[in-house]
Amino acid sequence: MKKCPYCDFNSHEGQPDESYVEALLRDLEHDLPYLQGRSIHSIFIGGGTPSLLGGSELEQLMQGLYQSLNIDKGAEITLETNPGTFEIDKFARFRDAGINRLSIGVQSFNDQHLRQLGRIHSSDEAIHAIEKAKEVGFDNFNIDLMHGLEGQTIKQCLSDIEIALSFNSTHISFYQLTLEPNTLFAKYPPKLPDDEDIWAMGAKGAVMIESQGHRQYEISAYGKIPSKHNMNYWQFSDYLGIGAGAHGKITDGETQTIFRTLKPKSPKDYTVKFQGKSLDSSVKIIENIPFEFMLNALRLKRGFDLELFESRTGHSREVIDERLQHASSLGLLSIDKSWVKPTNKGFNFVNDLQEMFL
Repeated sequence: MKKCPYCDFNSHEGQPDESYVEALLRDLEHDLPYLQGRSIHSIFIGGGTPSLLGGSELEQLMQGLYQSLNIDKGAEITLETNPGTFEIDKFARFRDAGINRLSIGVQSFNDQHLRQLGRIHSSDEAIHAIEKAKEVGFDNFNIDLMHGLEGQTIKQCLSDIEIALSFNSTHISFYQLTLEPNTLFAKYPPKLPDDEDIWAMGAKGAVMIESQGHRQYEISAYGKIPSKHNMNYWQFSDYLGIGAGAHGKITDGETQTIFRTLKPKSPKDYTVKFQGKSLDSSVKIIENIPFEFMLNALRLKRGFDLELFESRTGHSREVIDERLQHASSLGLLSIDKSWVKPTNKGFNFVNDLQEMFL
């Protein structure tokens, strides 16, 4: 396996094995007190390429999760997968182990664009993987698509969307390629389409996706079934972060302190730490809580209730009222009683809108 040139996630080359799964379960055991008696309504197995796990390792992981956690009956359990690592005989084992949703990192159905992105799969392999996933019973799945790629035309972008829609997926993630710091693309930037064409790709693509019954509920997320896990993030809810480089967000029920848990980035360091007997909890108190909430919630197209702001942050709505009114006066926000919603203008310039609450 190799890292894609645009990827700034904490992914590493190599094959996860049984020792890593054991470290994951020890990590989970260590963080269980943070649950404070709460049940689990979503699990996302992602970061890098977790579908590289063998069927037996994934079964071991899922068995450990079910033994340690109170998982809701209707919980959404997603596995992030890449077509180039799909082994068809794994599919049924993934499903039988308890995975009920796949997120498939296709990115494009154009072979030239896939090569430029450093993807190891072809368009045919992506199509084959989706078809086989459906064949073994995965009827709830997401397809990842990128636009604004090197040399990409508007027609090619819309062709990718047309192919993705033909599979009748329940969810599509459609997002623009960005050149993130500390990536190969940042060091050697590809020649991207001009801003007007990228804008047209996003706008026309959104119309096309929504015309087939997918509702845009977040900047880059369209769903017939919105992802529970995504919504948990954007509504500033709590979550455990298990694994190398994982971040969790926890609200202490007694003190109402909100903090993030941080895990070692290196899989080797992570595995060594969670094989040991003494575990130091690495936490970071979140200081600008109102901004952190707005950074997430302003990505939601339908907006949010200010009561949610108060319950999730522990702050009165008055602390952001002046900035809300300013954003409203600029036509970036719509405020109806306690409901706050980005306008079309605010949604299109969400980075500027978010910065107003910093």
